[in-house]
Amino acid sequence: MSVSAESSPLAALSEAGVSVWLDDLSRELLAGGELKKLIADKHVVGVTTNPTIFASALSKGDRYNEQLRSLGEAGGSVDDAVFALTTDDVRHACDVLGPVYERTAGIDGRVSIEVDPRLAQDVDATVAMARKLWETVNQPNLFIKIPATRAGLEAITAVTAEGISVNVTLIFSLDRYREVMHAYLRGLEQAQAAGRELADIHSVASFFVSRVDTEVSRRLNAIGTPEALALKGKTAVSNARLAFQTYEQMLVDPRWQRLAAAGARTQRPLWASTGVKDPSYPDTMYVSELVIAGTVNTMPGSTLAAFADHGTLLAHAPTVDDFAAARAHFAALERVGIDFTDVTDTLEREGLTKFEDSWSELGESVAREMHTTPGTQDGESESAELLAIYLGDHYAAATGGLELFRRAADARKDQEDGRTLADLADQVEEDRDALAMVMTDLGVSTTQYKAALGWLAEKAGRLKTNGHLFSRSPLSDVLEAEAMLAGVQGKAACWRTLRDLAQTDSRLRAHDLDALLDRAERQSTTLEQVRATAAARTLGSGPTAAR
Repeated sequence: MSVSAESSPLAALSEAGVSVWLDDLSRELLAGGELKKLIADKHVVGVTTNPTIFASALSKGDRYNEQLRSLGEAGGSVDDAVFALTTDDVRHACDVLGPVYERTAGIDGRVSIEVDPRLAQDVDATVAMARKLWETVNQPNLFIKIPATRAGLEAITAVTAEGISVNVTLIFSLDRYREVMHAYLRGLEQAQAAGRELADIHSVASFFVSRVDTEVSRRLNAIGTPEALALKGKTAVSNARLAFQTYEQMLVDPRWQRLAAAGARTQRPLWASTGVKDPSYPDTMYVSELVIAGTVNTMPGSTLAAFADHGTLLAHAPTVDDFAAARAHFAALERVGIDFTDVTDTLEREGLTKFEDSWSELGESVAREMHTTPGTQDGESESAELLAIYLGDHYAAATGGLELFRRAADARKDQEDGRTLADLADQVEEDRDALAMVMTDLGVSTTQYKAALGWLAEKAGRLKTNGHLFSRSPLSDVLEAEAMLAGVQGKAACWRTLRDLAQTDSRLRAHDLDALLDRAERQSTTLEQVRATAAARTLGSGPTAAR
């Protein structure tokens, strides 16, 4: 592909034919003028939202407070308040992106708002909600987001037939993507039969990326063979590339050609969930690896900033050889025992659950704020400072604990429990990253000095009273197992504390914390077995065994 050598990374991405959208929206972003700056300086030409984003937006600043209290005093319901807040923000964003919409003849300048995810399995309710959102926002550059469930497919056809532009979300599999494209085509055909102007109907299909690698890597880690581990970090991009090939195949279908001749717009592929969740991968890989003209990449703010700073573009768009390599990757996954259909079914279920949980948390936050009296938040600053210290200490301990798990796993890699410890080390790293994400959500920095202190503290822990300095003794397995068990129990206590706070703090996701706590308890059970085995092996013959 041809891009200017002098271009900034985001400018080059835009020149390569990729529409840069921001996966974020808040009243702070709008009122502070930051969205306008991103449009002017960072080549942003669209915005996407979801329940998680709105729940996060409510925790930022106090720009929603007055409106919420007014709604509370007027006796409005929580659902009505959520609807009012979200549609107000989206309408404002549509205004801000209006010039982009005009400049691109309606291709970009788009803002997406999602139907209530609790309606995902109800066709009629989804259609009614989509219609209500479309009429309330009343902006031509709006997209209504509808999840690609089986019920959602019928709703997509119905609202497209009414002339409503749709962002189909939560797509993971190629089979479901084909169904989404056909649902759009059916809607266009019905709109044409009703005499609607097809050129006024737009759509994108949001194909999710990073979550695929997260789930596949979890399963590959469980398999644990060298062949399986070599496949990590390649599935999401392979899946997305094959999705684009599927899109290209649709474009030559006579059915689409007839609609295109009547003025129909293509349903552009949109790469969603492009924030990298595994810190061992490049933080821009789901942008750099998917530079394909005619597609959209919607990025969270952190990914947008990272690409603006050091993003790179591949030398060419995916070729026939790249598509063949992607298919070969899926054949390799099948050989090692990965059922990818089960992967995508799991991701769809979990995605819906996460959106529903976020919607519930948003409702809880709105309910609290609707009935909060100004001035009741005295002392929150001190509490926030103490919480930051508490989390920082746990993050430092997590860093030291991870080093201990890795060292123990490496030292015992040839023993029976070596694989168990290696798996636990991977889980502990995921737990530390989860804690870092919680801290980010709460506005707490995972400062480098804290991590360094934890690392140094663990190194100092090698000076054990076992008669050996920086080396192993027969007691090492026992002492390490006890230390690891104590660390996991402390981590579980942290998750319990955060779970309690989640009752009143919408930034904390109760469902995720429950899952982390369950995993910590399973880790404790496993480590107790490791400890008991090591103790029996080392101390079972009497006191002389420890010398």
